[in-house]
Amino acid sequence: MTKKEEAHWVAEMQRRLLRSESKRRSPARTSDSALLARCAELSERHLDGVAVPLSVRWVPPMRTRWASCTPVDRTIRISERLRAVPPWVLDYVLVHELAHLLVPGHDQEFWELVQRYPRTERAIGYLEGLASAAGSGPMDD
Repeated sequence: MTKKEEAHWVAEMQRRLLRSESKRRSPARTSDSALLARCAELSERHLDGVAVPLSVRWVPPMRTRWASCTPVDRTIRISERLRAVPPWVLDYVLVHELAHLLVPGHDQEFWELVQRYPRTERAIGYLEGLASAAGSGPMDD
């Protein structure tokens, strides 16, 4: 393959990937209210509808976390760094934080709740790769 052909195919594959990703963008990326609505859907689907936050909002990038939850006031904060991840990764992070509304720590009961989301392991791997590529090492929830 010539350099010109290589450049053409790299550009073509990037264009196809961007087009494919834009079709799969989650509406939850658009606003805090959309995040809250997505949490309601995920809670119903994976946590029997019992994890109900009072607020969910996008926040400026956190240094050591993808998201955080305060069970006492039922609030969830999601790092804006996650606006660019695939929808199934964002959904995992939301399920993870919703589970914290029910179980504050990371014990077996907590992970049993989180594992109800079928792409948990895949999403964890994606986030670990993202953190490694950014040179920040593993991040907490």
